[in-house]
Amino acid sequence: MLTNPYLKRVYEQTETRNKTDREFLQAVYEVFDSLQPYVERHPELEENGIMERLVEPDRMVSFRVAWIDDQGKVQVNRGYRCQFNSAIGPYKGGLRFHPTVTPSVIKFLGFEQIFKNSLTGLPLGGGKGGSDFDPKGKSDGEVMRFCQSFMTELHRYIGADVDVPAGDIGVGGREIGYLFGQYKFLKNNFTGVLTGKGLAFGGSLGRTEATGYGLLYFVDEMLRCMKGETLAGKVVVISGSGNVAIYAAQKAMQLGAKVVAMSDSQGYIYDPKGIDLAAIKQLKEVERARIRAYCDRVPGAQFGSNRSDVWKIPCDIALPCATQNELDADSAKALIENGVLAVAEGANMPSTPEAVELLLSHGVLFAPAKAANAGGVATSGLEMSQNSQRLGWTFEEVDRKLKGIMVNIFHNAYDASKACGREGNLVVGANVAGFIKVSNAMLAEGIF
Repeated sequence: MLTNPYLKRVYEQTETRNKTDREFLQAVYEVFDSLQPYVERHPELEENGIMERLVEPDRMVSFRVAWIDDQGKVQVNRGYRCQFNSAIGPYKGGLRFHPTVTPSVIKFLGFEQIFKNSLTGLPLGGGKGGSDFDPKGKSDGEVMRFCQSFMTELHRYIGADVDVPAGDIGVGGREIGYLFGQYKFLKNNFTGVLTGKGLAFGGSLGRTEATGYGLLYFVDEMLRCMKGETLAGKVVVISGSGNVAIYAAQKAMQLGAKVVAMSDSQGYIYDPKGIDLAAIKQLKEVERARIRAYCDRVPGAQFGSNRSDVWKIPCDIALPCATQNELDADSAKALIENGVLAVAEGANMPSTPEAVELLLSHGVLFAPAKAANAGGVATSGLEMSQNSQRLGWTFEEVDRKLKGIMVNIFHNAYDASKACGREGNLVVGANVAGFIKVSNAMLAEGIF
């Protein structure tokens, strides 16, 4: 509950201005609630209107995206780019192509990105973008024509030192390639304006694996420091089967854990022997098939059509890696009843506030997304550095830097939680640690 008069007033103003933006308001409230002890000790924040400025994007761009499908019919989608805050660096954040994309979702993601990018220690501001276009079921030609139309509008607002988008849900290597090609054609220059690019045109080794690997590096450090344990021998359940989930599973297995369940939008699979990752990669990365097909190829695997039931499977570690608000209070209760040790968010805000409160109140280690899934944007920042230097680092170099960043993020969040008198509450710790750097930069740069 917000008891600080300043934060309460600003939140109420934000609520009035954004009445229908449920996801955005949820993200703002969670951050404000965590920041109350810090804000009370720093009156200069109110004197300089930091919180009022923080919740208003620098700009929110909305545009029409018209494209032609394979039948020659004109289709129209909406595109967005939210450039939220550039106090510590150029705007940085992914593009999401999914039917659920709305201004609220884009604002929530951009707001979260401010603190996530701050936690990496790299000079990156916060932004996000996307469209309600759904690439599923579209041909390569349709995806290409959509991406070209989308970039024809977006290119006016981005640049290597202004705003550097990346991929997110629905935007993988194929989409980034088409987007980059159109940007290069329109601007007639070759710069690191997008990250997640192919290795042949400025991409970074390790970027594909980064979010999933980074999540497990964070979990491993959290277990070691807060429980004196490791991932070896732990049973892991993962929601999702996209890029983040696949490489979280891969790194969990490398660290000695057994992954027994994954999911997609149509259901989940449970394989008590341990997920066959090669089969998942073939289905999802090559065939773009539904996850239920796994059961046709792997004897003993089971399929369930209710994807939320994945959280009823007993496990030590739960990794929600699909989408926002997928893990609700009922799911949290099921995990607690089955003795879960830790929950770490691989997706953006995948746990509802009620679920987070339940997990924390029952002593479950909880790693919030803005800290735990920062590996993707951290490696995007490393890709930007390589592009600026016209260099390419080895996979081992990138992976070593990624692990160092994730370990530092954990300790910064944990140390901040102790300083706030909330030791072990990494939600509070991550919000405070990320906020301090951004607010100090905003104070130093003046009011504009």
